[in-house]
Amino acid sequence: MRSPRLHISLKAGLLIASAFGVMLFGCRRTGGGAPVRIAVGSVTDMVYLPTTLAERLGYFREEKIPVVITDTAAGSKSLQALLGGSADVVTGFYDHTIQMAAEGRSIKAFVNLARFPGSVALISPNGRKKIKRIEDLKGSTVGVTAPGSSSHFFMNHLLVQHGLTPTDVSIIALGGGAGRVAAIERSKVDVGVLYEPGVSLLLRRSPESAILADTRTLDGVKSVYGTDTYPSAVLYTSDTWLKENPEAAQRLARALKRTLRWLGEHTPEQVMEKVPPEFRGENPDVYLEALRHSMAMFSPDGVLSGEGPEAVRKVLALSSEKVRNAKFDLASTYTNEFVAAK
Repeated sequence: MRSPRLHISLKAGLLIASAFGVMLFGCRRTGGGAPVRIAVGSVTDMVYLPTTLAERLGYFREEKIPVVITDTAAGSKSLQALLGGSADVVTGFYDHTIQMAAEGRSIKAFVNLARFPGSVALISPNGRKKIKRIEDLKGSTVGVTAPGSSSHFFMNHLLVQHGLTPTDVSIIALGGGAGRVAAIERSKVDVGVLYEPGVSLLLRRSPESAILADTRTLDGVKSVYGTDTYPSAVLYTSDTWLKENPEAAQRLARALKRTLRWLGEHTPEQVMEKVPPEFRGENPDVYLEALRHSMAMFSPDGVLSGEGPEAVRKVLALSSEKVRNAKFDLASTYTNEFVAAK
């Protein structure tokens, strides 16, 4: 049997585009104009699954909100797409809204998809020869999705939390998909940051690897961040887009709220039936295992509140001088207006 793989070939990419659909509905969205363009950091990362499911369950269609979903392969690239005007909305990590606020840009989260980040730091087979704990990372090579990505912030936090600095390691961009998993499996880095289903895939293929830090669970989030919630995947956009497209934002929020409710009412086996076949790789058992590890991550209601936003700001301030020194209203980085509306 060949090893499972999660990469999306050209053919699979076309299938995904077809599955997500350019749901034109007569080439008009609410209020007229083109479909809403949603950029996703990596469509196969399970933390972003609600956006995929909203399409697969038909909720975007039922809410009469046509969308085009694009996989950018990294959260930082999705942010660039939004800032550059090639995306209207991003399914990405909440921390980017705080980064932008620190730079004086108004970017706002309006649906919370995941209350835990799901970031997992894994030691490669060769890395285990010298790394037993986070303090041992000095001088090592660390793989993240991309510099400035949420996986990079996660690693910076771990380093600072354990008495090191971000400059104590060499950061290598691994991108998304199967290449990221393979780089850790083949020890091209000492440690790498993965999300499900990559975590389950790596541990199945490479039992010599080991988990160094894990934020897929409440206990893991408490251990790493000292909080009960740490918002990660959200829907965010510019404040200008929200003001100009409130009805479209409302329809997106309703579709995602319905999806989150559906996730809370169904088993991992039932969820997997709705996932595009291309996402499951050649061994569906691995994907199902990843789902079982991930169900607790998803927000039950789409609301972003409590201590979560402040926890994210504190983490970013550890490694970002801009965030550390900037004065901005944290409440300006998110709104619950659209998920609270009926």
